[in-house]
Amino acid sequence: MDVALLRALSEAPGVSGREEAVRAVLRAYLEGHADEVATDPLGNLLVRKGRGPVRVLLDAHIDEVGFLVSGFTEDGLLRFKTVGGIDDRVVPGRAVWIGPNRVPGVIGLKAIHLTGGERDKAVPVRDLFIDIGARSRDEAESVVDYGDPVVWATEFEEWGGAVVKGKALDDRAGCALLAEAVRDWSGGSRVTLLASFSAQEEIGLRGARVAAERLKPHVALALEATSCADVPGVPPEESVTRFGQGPALSWLDGTNIVPERLRAHLEALASRAGIPLQHRRLATAGTDAGAIHLTGAGVPTAVMALPARYIHSAASLVHKSDYDHALALVRLFLDSLERGEFKP
Repeated sequence: MDVALLRALSEAPGVSGREEAVRAVLRAYLEGHADEVATDPLGNLLVRKGRGPVRVLLDAHIDEVGFLVSGFTEDGLLRFKTVGGIDDRVVPGRAVWIGPNRVPGVIGLKAIHLTGGERDKAVPVRDLFIDIGARSRDEAESVVDYGDPVVWATEFEEWGGAVVKGKALDDRAGCALLAEAVRDWSGGSRVTLLASFSAQEEIGLRGARVAAERLKPHVALALEATSCADVPGVPPEESVTRFGQGPALSWLDGTNIVPERLRAHLEALASRAGIPLQHRRLATAGTDAGAIHLTGAGVPTAVMALPARYIHSAASLVHKSDYDHALALVRLFLDSLERGEFKP
C-alpha cells in the first residue's frame, strides 16, 4: 500500500460532481507513467497505457457521499442537502469542511433536553444545520456560498501498522489501488490498459457509463470498497465480507451479474498465487460494473471489493493486507490477459 497516496486521496474533498481535488492528486501521481491522461466533460479521469488489441478497463470511482449547502438562516447557520446514501444516524455532531477553502463547521441539532420524545429517533437531515460560528446570515455568506460541497473533517491515520482510517475510503482505496496498478504495469504487446477514475458513482453510476462508452473495453474490472458488518450484533451469515480476510469478488449485486467464466478465472489466479479471497455476500447495492457491462455490445465485467468497516460515515477502516492482496490479484489479471490466458 502506498500510504502517502491513500492519505492524499482520502483527505481530498470530492463530493459527487465536485471531484476536482481528487483528480488533481491522481494526475500528479500518474504523470509520466501513462501514454495518455485526460479529463472528460463529466469529470472522469481517463488513462491509457499501451496499444494492444485487447482493451481492458479498470475502474474506481473518485466521488464520495457528502452534502451541499442549500441555504442560510438569519442567525448564520447553514442548511444542507445530502449527496448519496448517508444514514441519518451518523450525521449529527460531526465536524465538517465546507467549500474550497475548507471552512470548518459542526453539524448541529436541537439540544437533547429540548427534544422530548424525539431523543430516541434518528434526526432527519432536514432538521439539522451546520454551525460555522457565524453570528449572522451576512457573515456566513461572506465565507460560504450556495452549493458549496461539505465533507467529513476526518484526518487519515495508520493504526498499528495493519489498518488505515479515513474518510471516503469508499472508493479512494479503490482509486489508490488502481493508480498503483497503472503506474507499476510494465505493459506488453497484447493489452491496452484503460483506467477510468469515474465521477458521480454515488448518485447513479453516471461517470462509468460515459467512460465505458468512450473507451470501448473488451473486458472490465471494477475496484470497490464494500461493507463488512463483521461487528457485534450482526450474525456471521449477514456479514457482506470479513475484515482482513482478503479482497472480495462479487457474483451478483443490485446492478450486475458477473460472468461465471470471468469470476472463475480470477479465482483460479488467486488460488495459484495463494491470495486469500472471499465472496461478497448479500450485496444489493450497485457498483460501476452495473453501468460498464451494458455499454457497446456488452462488456464482461467483474467486481473486486476491499472490505471496509463503516463506509458512508465520517471514518471507515481498511486492512492493509486486503489492499495488498487485491493489488497483487489485479497485477496477475493484467499479466494473464497479456499472456492470452483469458480471451474476452
